[in-house]
Amino acid sequence: MVYSMTGYGSSKKESSLFGVTVEIKSVNHRYCEINMRMPRQLMKIDDKIRKKIVEYVNRGRIEVFVTIDGEGLTHRSLHIDWKLLDDYYQFINQLKKRYDIAEEIHLEDLLSNDNLLEIVEKEDENEEVNHLVIEAVSEAVHQLMSMREIEGNELQKDLTNQLNRFEELLEKVKGFAPTVIEQYQVRLEKRIKEFTVGIIDESRVLTEVGIFADKADINEEITRLESHISQFKNILSLKEPIGRKLDFMMQEMNREVNTIGSKANHSQIAALVVDLKTTLEKMREQVQNIE
Repeated sequence: MVYSMTGYGSSKKESSLFGVTVEIKSVNHRYCEINMRMPRQLMKIDDKIRKKIVEYVNRGRIEVFVTIDGEGLTHRSLHIDWKLLDDYYQFINQLKKRYDIAEEIHLEDLLSNDNLLEIVEKEDENEEVNHLVIEAVSEAVHQLMSMREIEGNELQKDLTNQLNRFEELLEKVKGFAPTVIEQYQVRLEKRIKEFTVGIIDESRVLTEVGIFADKADINEEITRLESHISQFKNILSLKEPIGRKLDFMMQEMNREVNTIGSKANHSQIAALVVDLKTTLEKMREQVQNIE
């Protein structure tokens, strides 16, 4: 099963007093990284939320957004700094006496000072809210995985098509491989004739051709690529996260193609190598999206 690392899921759960909304989105990432934005009162169940997500998600950067609506979620209280209030009152009285000020002290003079009075809000823990959040997370992550599966199916189709294209190109390379040595021998004999007025040392030619054949032989690389293609197809059918395995296969296939390009002194093979590398690049871009 192929899963994309890109997806989105959401869920809203309600009770008679509260409403909980959870949104989860994921994008590509080398590992599984979960970032959560939620009210502080839910910190107690942070670990439960993460465990619920990693039951289904193996790779990707996961963003989780939790919002809560309802009455009674916060407790408000009035905090009065009586010591500071006493000092403030005494200061005003001293100020009046010192400068002979007749104006009376009014209540608003004291209440308007933010340092003396403060409304403190405290978020209360609520088991019912916690339960709703876990339910909403579970539903949202299922939606997320459903979207990742749909996109993963499309990625699998595209990768299969690209892999078939790669296999066709490799077959053409395989067809040209035997002619590399033949063409080199013809070019070598032609050059020798040009510089030696038609006199050819057959043994020297065969020696040079043998050395070139050893250096330019690409049959080993072709065989390994055929094996990689077979492994790639098998990996696509596995029922487990396959992104890292496919990424490794892409590196190996790219290495073999580069070797063919450097070894095969052949114009048609050189053109095919360009097509092979272009196809691999398209595949690599898709593999980067797979979990």
